[in-house]
Amino acid sequence: MTAMVRTIQEIPLLTKLAIMIIAAYVVVAVFAPLIAPHGETGVVGPAFDEPSVAHPLGTDNLGRDMLSRLIFGARNMVALAMATNILAFLIGGSLGMLSAVVGGWLDQVLGRIMDAAMGVPQLILALLLIAILGNSLPVLICIIAALDATRIFRLARAVSMNIVALDFVEAARLRGEGVVWCILHEVLPNITVPLLAEFGIRFCYVFLFISGLGFLGVGLQPPAADWGSMVRDSATLITYGIFAPLYPAVAIAVLTVSVNFVVDWVLRRNHKARL
Repeated sequence: MTAMVRTIQEIPLLTKLAIMIIAAYVVVAVFAPLIAPHGETGVVGPAFDEPSVAHPLGTDNLGRDMLSRLIFGARNMVALAMATNILAFLIGGSLGMLSAVVGGWLDQVLGRIMDAAMGVPQLILALLLIAILGNSLPVLICIIAALDATRIFRLARAVSMNIVALDFVEAARLRGEGVVWCILHEVLPNITVPLLAEFGIRFCYVFLFISGLGFLGVGLQPPAADWGSMVRDSATLITYGIFAPLYPAVAIAVLTVSVNFVVDWVLRRNHKARL
């Protein structure tokens, strides 16, 4: 308990604020139906109605409550980004560690496949795959996860190669331990911190990527609330002094900046612990 209190006291003020913001996003995402004053798709007034007591942020192009859409958008965006990121790490992290432990021809084949996939701009490849396979939610998650797994593979392989070269891994191999055992008991525990830090960074990239797809109209499909599509639907209003496009844009920016603050603190703390 004392160590936990000391750790909390050592957290910088901005990082504490970032943690509180992330926690608030999570609470909003989980309890969106209870917090939102209106339904996700319900038309509650005229299009682009000005902010009022009933609609604090006004309404969108179809007359839906902007505040409610933002709240439900948090649930949709955070859940989609988290599911995609977890799947990407399961794919990329597993293949990266497997490539480092096994080596040889498997390492070469996987490495060249990942290099080829990374050679094509991610957005262009995503748009091509979406055009071929469609943009249903499961397909969208699989496409983004597969593309993001190539970056995770490179990191997981790089940090795993440093661990594989150490004596205790060689001793495990001499004892007759299998590949899976070496990955789970020798490699993974020693690369958890950089992978967790990368998880936070990749979450931001995935979150922004999903928002970009929504802005292009190929992300989450209507009537689901999507912060990217919300910006697109009201983008022209900014020229008339209406700030509706800024609400989802600020929500995206605040979350990504907060996650980056926490990731930076985790990396600095881990670096100091190693000194």
